[in-house]
Amino acid sequence: MPAQRPLEDGIVRDFKVNLSYGEYLHLDEILEAQHPVSRPAHHDELLFILQHQTSELWLKLVIHELRAVQQYLAKDELRPALKGLARVKHIQRTLTEQWSVLATLTPTEYAEFRSFLGTSSGFQSYQYRAIEFLLGNKDRRMLTIFDEQPAARALLEDALATPSVYDEFLHFLARRGHDVPVEILQRDVTEPWDYRSDLVAVFRRIYENADQNWDVYEACEELVDLEENFQLWRFRHLKTVERTIGVKRGTGGSSGVSFLKAALDLTFFPELYAVRTEIGVPR
Repeated sequence: MPAQRPLEDGIVRDFKVNLSYGEYLHLDEILEAQHPVSRPAHHDELLFILQHQTSELWLKLVIHELRAVQQYLAKDELRPALKGLARVKHIQRTLTEQWSVLATLTPTEYAEFRSFLGTSSGFQSYQYRAIEFLLGNKDRRMLTIFDEQPAARALLEDALATPSVYDEFLHFLARRGHDVPVEILQRDVTEPWDYRSDLVAVFRRIYENADQNWDVYEACEELVDLEENFQLWRFRHLKTVERTIGVKRGTGGSSGVSFLKAALDLTFFPELYAVRTEIGVPR
């Protein structure tokens, strides 16, 4: 058995003219973008930086996909919208599993460089905020945090002013003939979503007549999957923080673990959960 496989004659070797893998991906820039601030540089800070950089890259793709989902729903193209949601779900699973890598950072190891982080914090991730806005959890108070970052603020202002994925889905349902209350369709989309009990009846009819509304029924379940994955990510984040710093305050000034616990009560699509209590109950 040969020790090496032969290099085939057709493999490109000359990159004076041809586009290389590294050039296409701008690997020189990406691989030089990790700059530890601890002095002397602590071994484990590279893990901490890469964990958050790769998360931000995945968040960029989630934003890209959710914006496409919004556009597909606005054009009544449900199938590609569902494909986009399915891709987001896979990204979410990857993001959640990534916490297991950061969880290998022990409290002692993190303490060696935590003080060098200053006031930087994941709370300041504008892409994470943009995703929350795109899913309906809008909070214009967040804009001021990014006054010194014009591009970040512009991204959030756009997400704030744009109908969320849920808004677009409800408009889609209305165009399909479902009795979505007019006040919901005319609501101020810059405001955070508030639970609407009158919308639960709409979803109950869809769920109890799934054979007649299968694609819409499937879309409802995809949105529930999306929210559940988001909650699992939040919980894994909470537990990773808890095992690493206990109940210390966050570097960005938050209360830390207790602040993260409060986020577990937030919901994007409350009516899709409320309808489960109604199904099977006599009217």
